[in-house]
Amino acid sequence: PDFDIEAVTAHGRSKGVQLIGHHETGGNAFHYEQQMDAGFALYERLGMHSVKTGYVADAGGARVMGPDGQIAMAWHESQPMAQHHMRVVETAARHQVAVNAHEPFKDTGLRRTYPNMISREGARGMEFSAWGQPGNPPEHEPNLVFTRLLAGPMDYTPGIFGMETRSPGGVQTTWAKQLALYVVIYSPVQMAADLLVNYEANPGPFQFIKDVPCDWAETRVLNGEIGDFVTIARKDRNSDVWALGAITDEHPRVLTTPLDFLDDGRRYRAEIYRDGPNADWKAKREDIVIEQREVTSADVLTLALAPGGGQAIRFVPLGRARRA
Repeated sequence: PDFDIEAVTAHGRSKGVQLIGHHETGGNAFHYEQQMDAGFALYERLGMHSVKTGYVADAGGARVMGPDGQIAMAWHESQPMAQHHMRVVETAARHQVAVNAHEPFKDTGLRRTYPNMISREGARGMEFSAWGQPGNPPEHEPNLVFTRLLAGPMDYTPGIFGMETRSPGGVQTTWAKQLALYVVIYSPVQMAADLLVNYEANPGPFQFIKDVPCDWAETRVLNGEIGDFVTIARKDRNSDVWALGAITDEHPRVLTTPLDFLDDGRRYRAEIYRDGPNADWKAKREDIVIEQREVTSADVLTLALAPGGGQAIRFVPLGRARRA
């Protein structure tokens, strides 16, 4: 090994940080299974309770155990790979390890039986905006909400501020839309996926990534059209904080959003991250306005979304509403 995992996890614990393992198998499920039980047992002992698995390989290039006990080639969606994923989640559950599978088998509700199957990829994630030919277009995420996300959580890895990439057109969203994706695309494990230097240089918008919850007690879909736009509000599982995310495709939109999902008779501080006046996914992607205002459940917000844009809002309870 090129690092001391005992020392690294101990240092993390001293800082209140728990490590997440990245198990990229290169599609070699056969080899992974030879080490899996011992690896998860080690993680359990070290207090590492989450892994991201990966199976990057060409179509038909997964390696599994054949009927003769030797390595055989298989498709990612084959029965041997489906059986492999079952063995992974079952073994991880015995060792109290959560699994976030990339290049996974499709979501079929297995997480109801194995709640440690907390998320998965299973569609074109944000990484395609880094190197995809083509990358993800502005309508991609409004499509995912009404297709892939119906099957279960997706690890999309949003939060990108470095918008120039190897993909034609770069990242085809505004910064405000990147923040809104933390609310719109549900995953109970989230990632701040950009380079540290981009977050250090932009502490204002990064504050939302630091503050936004990633698991929810309640969800409200406030409006939407498949492939065009959507607005979703969610209540934090561990507090009375609400968050709202609104996103659009390549067209600018003005959406009217009543706040009647908030508690009646209560005041909230709305921490707003919205597209600036010149924001556009083709040019001024970094144009963002950050502001605050006091609201109640009786208020109605007007959300102005730029082309390829969005808006993210965090609602923090302040106290009882003032009498008129």
